[in-house]
Amino acid sequence: MAKRSKGYRSKSRRKLTKHVRERGLSPVSRVIQELGPGKKVAIILDPSVAKGQPHPRYHGRTGVIQERCGRAYVVEIKDGGSIKKVISRPEHLRTVGAR
Repeated sequence: MAKRSKGYRSKSRRKLTKHVRERGLSPVSRVIQELGPGKKVAIILDPSVAKGQPHPRYHGRTGVIQERCGRAYVVEIKDGGSIKKVISRPEHLRTVGAR
């Protein structure tokens, strides 16, 4: 009997599919957005970009940007009772709060 794969993106079909009208590449403005330290962001995975994608477990979580790490950002998130640092590219981050 074959063994089921337990890869990085397993059990995440719902999170990693776009709705019909959102298919294709995302706008460039999302890639070049500048986010400073202390900015509140939500982690919303963009399935069309695999690079710099955090683990699907953090999809929908909100955190605060701590620093920049190359092209990516380090986001501090509360996970249960502990604080974790998630490294993510700006395509997968959306600002939260005042517009």
